[in-house]
Amino acid sequence: MGVGYLRYFFALLVFVSIETSAEGGMGYSHQPRILGSDAIQKVVANTDISEMWENDLRPILIERYPGSSGSYIVQQHIKHRLQTLKAGWEIEQDTFQRYTPYGYKTFSNIISTLDPSAKRHLVLACHYDSKFFGQQWHDRVFVGATDSAVPCAMILELACALDNKLQLIKVVFPNYFPNTIRWFRRLQAIEQELHKMNLLKNHPAENQYFRSIVHRGLVEDDHIPFLLRGVPVLHLIPSPFPRVWHTMEDTEENLDKATIDNLNKILQVFVLEYLNL
Repeated sequence: MGVGYLRYFFALLVFVSIETSAEGGMGYSHQPRILGSDAIQKVVANTDISEMWENDLRPILIERYPGSSGSYIVQQHIKHRLQTLKAGWEIEQDTFQRYTPYGYKTFSNIISTLDPSAKRHLVLACHYDSKFFGQQWHDRVFVGATDSAVPCAMILELACALDNKLQLIKVVFPNYFPNTIRWFRRLQAIEQELHKMNLLKNHPAENQYFRSIVHRGLVEDDHIPFLLRGVPVLHLIPSPFPRVWHTMEDTEENLDKATIDNLNKILQVFVLEYLNL
């Protein structure tokens, strides 16, 4: 390291959850799902270099060495961009001090995680700082376009372009009818019990399916004929509806197997209890 400058590393880390099969373990056995030509076409069509350039690259192309106002501006930009996405990133900032040839300096990593409870994650990382040059360069401003404004902008563009695909499956069932509330509460209790027994997959405690929310208004669905004949109805339909509802994207590839498996378990326990079997 020369005396004329010092490189600081402010890291932007993005953790993307990936599914772990029972036989896969935690080693190097994870296998990708190879995309077909149609899927590749959709991916390519969904990314926009012009938007990345304006929305992410240019805001980062400023002097941003540690302790500078530019460093703070870039930190806020990165966090804001990730917070506005639908996927539900959990963002934390790891701030610490280290001694350098220029004295103690404050470092701050931005860590954004999708589904922290997942057993495995794919980590995308780069540093968002710019080099600090000595006083002999006081009349120049170093913005570090290749090192590493572009990699940071590329990661943010990836998160934006794949936002719909990266959204966690957050199925929420509210309670629709007061006269079946006790059975709705039983579903809640069963879900909580299965969660405590570690029998549900990809199921963070805060993402409970059956929520103590009273839905206002009537939903037009298959239960209406029964309702009109006075049959008590425990209506299980998510609110809001899945984003692919009544679109051509309502396909097998957009099904979440873990969520369906969890609901199978909850409903089967519920029916056996109801029937006293």
